[in-house]
Amino acid sequence: MFETLKNAFKVKEIRKKIFITLLILLVYRIGCYIPVPGISASTFSDYIADGSNNFLTLMSAVTGGALANGTLFALGIGPYINASIIVQLLCVGIPALERLSKQGEEGKKKIAQITRWLTLLLAVIQSIGIIVNFANQADAIRTSVFFDQAWLAYIFMVIVYSAGAMLTMWLGERITEHGVGNGISLIIFIGILSTAGNILIVDPIMNAVENSASFDAVQTIISTVIFCVIAVVLFALIVTVDLAERRIPVQYAKQVKGRKMYGGQATVIPIKISGSGVMPLIFAFAIISLPDLIMGLFWPNSDAYSNYQTWFSQGTGPLGWLYILVLCLLIFAFSFFYAQIQFNPEDVSKSIQQNGGFIPGIRPGRPTADYLKKISNRITLFGAIFLSLVAFIPSLAFSFAGEQYVNVFSTTGILIVVSVALEFDKQLQSQLMMKNYKGFLK
Repeated sequence: MFETLKNAFKVKEIRKKIFITLLILLVYRIGCYIPVPGISASTFSDYIADGSNNFLTLMSAVTGGALANGTLFALGIGPYINASIIVQLLCVGIPALERLSKQGEEGKKKIAQITRWLTLLLAVIQSIGIIVNFANQADAIRTSVFFDQAWLAYIFMVIVYSAGAMLTMWLGERITEHGVGNGISLIIFIGILSTAGNILIVDPIMNAVENSASFDAVQTIISTVIFCVIAVVLFALIVTVDLAERRIPVQYAKQVKGRKMYGGQATVIPIKISGSGVMPLIFAFAIISLPDLIMGLFWPNSDAYSNYQTWFSQGTGPLGWLYILVLCLLIFAFSFFYAQIQFNPEDVSKSIQQNGGFIPGIRPGRPTADYLKKISNRITLFGAIFLSLVAFIPSLAFSFAGEQYVNVFSTTGILIVVSVALEFDKQLQSQLMMKNYKGFLK
């Protein structure tokens, strides 16, 4: 990857795109530190640090601490991600949207517009949810700034946070259009790395300055080194599995059309072990955190909410095994569900047959579809087991370095960092290859 970056900076066009990407990401990070007038940032940070609400803690980690600071980009790119997932699922279940998604570039533009409007709606809903949640905390909103009118402060916060979410979406789209890689993924990537950087770099440095040459400072440095070693090993293992794939050979028969001969070539169908990526984990954590979120919004002082947190949500109570079991079952269910969306054996089999291809040893048509389905289910099973292990192993491994390092990288955060880094490397390689081809043609 470092070799790819070095070669990319040698090309003027790609170097310009990289600088544009870095500039937009810098603008996003600056927005994560712009305070919202009338908001008590300390109350936000104290409530997030308390860890009593899993959903808000996860949102804060993805936004690089913007939510904990109550800043302009507190919602981050979350509403757009949720809107994209919802639209993607609706395209499978609603025939009109499915037809629209298959209408080429024009259909993609309409789907993108629908996603933007849904993003705005979800941003408003999420803003209201966060406000209701924090309204239960003392001094969460300084109503004196708004003439002692709490409702005016709530409306103001909804407008500001929704506008921040839409601006974040716009920045991500500009990166995709004028920069390198997927802008939305890079914004999430930089948010996760910012959260990790604060814990790994900023906090130890501040601790070392305050306790110079003390035992605590040395212990902090040793713990940080241990954490980095564990993180490198985990990232290496995850990258290995993420790049693993099953290649199914496909042979195309020779066809004579007019005076030209087509086909006669061999290719492969790559099926990745982690083809679903981080989506099953996101779905599973979202579903299992939903009761926690709803009860925290509407019944924060109820016995049901306290019992749910004590016995289930944190996975540390007497029924912690139930939390692990339910989470694993959800990961398995969503892994198979999302695999069916991404890879349809019937469509692939039909496409192979229409182009005069076949899998060696397998008859075209229904036998090919059944064979592909069997292979896909087996690989998805191993992928689901891998995701289930990733859901728990990182926190256990990081605990050896110290309790303060358990939440440096969330489960989804590790997979997102790996996936985005690999995708960014592929994007640079493809642009370098296109540049080389252009030079060859000239």
